[in-house]
Amino acid sequence: MPTSSGRTRKIAGIAAAMVATSGLVAACGSPGSSQPAAGPATSTVTASAPGAETPSPGAVPADTVSPGTTAPAAGPSATSAPASPTASASAGLALCRTTKLLITVDDSQAGGSAGSAYYPLKFTSTSSTACEMYGFPGVSFTAAPTGGGQQIGMAAQRSTAFPKVAIRLAPGASAHAWLKVTVAGNYPASSCQPVTAHWLRIYPPGETVPGYVEHDFSACSSASLSLLTVLPVRSGGALAGVTP
Repeated sequence: MPTSSGRTRKIAGIAAAMVATSGLVAACGSPGSSQPAAGPATSTVTASAPGAETPSPGAVPADTVSPGTTAPAAGPSATSAPASPTASASAGLALCRTTKLLITVDDSQAGGSAGSAYYPLKFTSTSSTACEMYGFPGVSFTAAPTGGGQQIGMAAQRSTAFPKVAIRLAPGASAHAWLKVTVAGNYPASSCQPVTAHWLRIYPPGETVPGYVEHDFSACSSASLSLLTVLPVRSGGALAGVTP
């Protein structure tokens, strides 16, 4: 049976152990402790702006373009088709071909003033389908109604006084272009070298095949003088004194 002194020593030992344990608990909860305070587990992901979704580590946001690539343009497609040519007033019509045109000089509407004469060149469609004319005819005097006929003098100059207009020529319809012919007698014979031209060689606008019209003109064979000036085509028949 233990003595009273033995019980005293045992109680003192238990008290000492309790004091030591209390000190250890206090040390673990102290703000100055080197141990980090316990708390919720945290992530290494950088915080996003409020309301934004935080991407997982290593992921690329959907609206981010990788280096070396180009962001697609906004809209239904990132690429666009090549631009189509500018359409004329009567887009889709074929060019009026020389072989489908009756070309004449309308003497009934011809006139003159101030040393020049004006002749309307008339283009009448013989095609069964509509076609288009746009711009200036090519005109010159020629010695014969063939491709090898020698040109007489300079080819017609183009007048810039009037704009070009697209003309829709229906089957059987006509268009016209005025031809100004300077009187050859205005020039000295030595510089003009006058001759009579019996034919006009006429290229419809945009065409490379000419048509020929028999008509007598006083002309200059000198290639240094310009007697002819042509205006752009217009629809319908010409009226004397009304240009273009």
